Amino acid sequence: MRDRLYRLATSPFYWLGLVVVALAMEATALFYQYRLDYYPCVLCIHVRVWLLGLIAAGVPGYLARRRRPLLVLLQSFVTLVGAGLLERSLKLLGTERGTLEGSCVMESGLPPWFALDKWFPSMFQVMEPCGYTPELLFGVTMAEALVVFSVLLLVLGLGMTLVTLLGPRRP
Repeated sequence: MRDRLYRLATSPFYWLGLVVVALAMEATALFYQYRLDYYPCVLCIHVRVWLLGLIAAGVPGYLARRRRPLLVLLQSFVTLVGAGLLERSLKLLGTERGTLEGSCVMESGLPPWFALDKWFPSMFQVMEPCGYTPELLFGVTMAEALVVFSVLLLVLGLGMTLVTLLGPRRP
């Protein structure tokens, strides 16, 4: 089992899969924003930034999939992205359900040296206060789906980091 997981962790399909999933999620968010008029709140923008981090891990992971020390670092980053995404998703879900109280500002909160909201406002500009996320399918909201995805990504990242760290089994 460990050998199969190690082969998966070093597979180009694994790394491309992470990039494709993140791009699909970004595209879905933009579709909801520009075609269905569901504008993003600050937490939604933070989710988009974490997804950008997943792309930032997937591209070098694809290119350096045969270099184990670098893969361990990149798998650890995937784990970090999963944890960050889970934290933001849980906050988004709590805000949506009314179990978390707090003010939701109309600024991205990004530092000046990483001002994605200024560089790419069509994708990273906060346009609405927090409060709800749109329904996707079968009554599942975007926040609920993000929590599930984040947990899966966190477990995947942890497992693949461990497998990559241990390496393939020696006969």
